Amino acid sequence: MKINNFEINEGSPVFIIAELSANHNGSLDNAIETIRAAKRAGADCIKLQTYTADTITIDSDKDDFLIKGTIWEGKNLYKLYKEAYTPWEWHAEIFDIAKKEGLICFSSPFDKTAVDFLEDLNTPAYKIASFEITDIPLIEYVASKGKPIIISTGIAELADIELAIDACKRVGNYDIALLKCTSSYPAPIEEANMCMIKDLAERFGVISGLSDHTMGATVPIVATCFGAKIIEKHFILDRSIGGPDASFSMNEEEFTAMVKAVREAESAIGKVDYNLTEKQAKGKDFSRSLYIVEDMKEGDILTEKNVRSIRPGFGLHPKYLKDILGKTVVRNVEKGERLLIEIIG
Repeated sequence: MKINNFEINEGSPVFIIAELSANHNGSLDNAIETIRAAKRAGADCIKLQTYTADTITIDSDKDDFLIKGTIWEGKNLYKLYKEAYTPWEWHAEIFDIAKKEGLICFSSPFDKTAVDFLEDLNTPAYKIASFEITDIPLIEYVASKGKPIIISTGIAELADIELAIDACKRVGNYDIALLKCTSSYPAPIEEANMCMIKDLAERFGVISGLSDHTMGATVPIVATCFGAKIIEKHFILDRSIGGPDASFSMNEEEFTAMVKAVREAESAIGKVDYNLTEKQAKGKDFSRSLYIVEDMKEGDILTEKNVRSIRPGFGLHPKYLKDILGKTVVRNVEKGERLLIEIIG
């Protein structure tokens, strides 16, 4: 997968997305400064959500449309999305500023009109939000644009993921990534199930990653170690400004620390390699080897009393100890001399 000039594959760095979502809190200036802060924090990408309250739901106070069991308890869906949406007239400027800051910018569309709008902005990729994974017609339409498509799996069962993948492939789009996601806000760390990262990649033959709503950097670090190549976190200038997503979003300081931890985790993972670096090889100086531990005269017999396996590692390998016992030395040797082949008769 390639988004603009960023290669996302097994050998690439993790692609780190700062999710703007509702964290502009209704202010374009906040949105712009959030983009700049995300760049300072080490993000590779800023991601938007492209909808209006009318494209995502209807204005109804019927029980079905009232939110229950979340931090948005009691609100109706329409009012929440009317508060949270990013005005479409901001998008072009946000895309432009992101580009100037050196950040990739793309969005999650929530209906076909949003897709058409984002196509006009030449979006380099698309994200399907967790709750839209069952909207197969939308996924087909997004995938038909031929751009990389990243799909969150927060509310998905196996069959839902299979349907979404099939929808993409049906229109010839195989440029797919799946993100493990726990759709709780904030998400309990014990429900993260990071072992899914590897399974998603192997089961579906795609790039896998994490869309994270836990607090802190622990889950992104673990995800990296399980092979995640994309990590998405909600990003906010300051939680004190409030807003629908503030309570589970990272500020600049926290996001910076997370990026640093992820990059260190990547570095620590390394590769399978049994060869030693020059520095590691130098450490063998402190390994065990065979040394003369008593003064000996020419013709004396080597025994467990006068030769031992000790540190440092400049003498004969300890594996030869049994082979050399009972043999003689060909010259006088002093305590502390390396036992080498040339002094054994």
